[in-house]
Amino acid sequence: MVPFVKMEGLGNDFVVVSGEVELDEPVIRLMCDRRFGVGADGVLRVSLDGGAVRMEYWNADGTTAEMCGNGLRCVARFARDSKLVEADEFEVMTPVGWRRTRRLGPDRIGVDLGPVTLGATVTIDDREYRLASVGNPHAVTFVEDPDETDVRRVGTRVAGDISLFPEGVNVEFVRAVAPSTIQLRVWERGVGETLACGTGMVAAAAAAVSTGEVTGPDVEVRVPGGVAVARITDQAAWLEGPARYVFEGAFDPR
Repeated sequence: MVPFVKMEGLGNDFVVVSGEVELDEPVIRLMCDRRFGVGADGVLRVSLDGGAVRMEYWNADGTTAEMCGNGLRCVARFARDSKLVEADEFEVMTPVGWRRTRRLGPDRIGVDLGPVTLGATVTIDDREYRLASVGNPHAVTFVEDPDETDVRRVGTRVAGDISLFPEGVNVEFVRAVAPSTIQLRVWERGVGETLACGTGMVAAAAAAVSTGEVTGPDVEVRVPGGVAVARITDQAAWLEGPARYVFEGAFDPR
């Protein structure tokens, strides 16, 4: 049996396991299955490495991911509440380097996702996408109304363009709704549409600031799962939002 905690950040939900639990693709896929498993967008493994908190992440389809912004907030809360660390501010070791975390309230966490690197603009099916990296790849497009966009169809098409994205891509559909507010829906590689994507939120905010769609540095980001604040600077992209427990249990992978 594998002990776990189910957590969510803005409806982006995770199975969190602690320590040196052995995980492979079939187990991860089963854990994330919403009918036969626990149900989640991905699995987070939290461990100590030389006294430092270490985070690893897998998408629901069992593939590894370089970074997960909402997951990092959940890891920060879990590590502090589990007494893996004593401080309210500490760094987490991730596949893309050390990332700062800060507890701002009982269930509110701020995380530094590193600087957003904005790249070229590409055209797919007559729609423009601004490429961005937050340690993982993103393609940001501005639409008239995310609620009226066929995110599943378009996201599948863009993420499946292996000529442009041989390792896949997360696709953000964005519009500015106020001078410092954007609305966002996202298609995540390895998962599908999710209620939120932390790295996608800061990528979309950075793209919107760069084009003048909104003013920064603080951008309110509205997603189907709730609202967070992205602070965009040249040195870092902070994301502040909730990290909450859902339930805990033990999973039988057999």
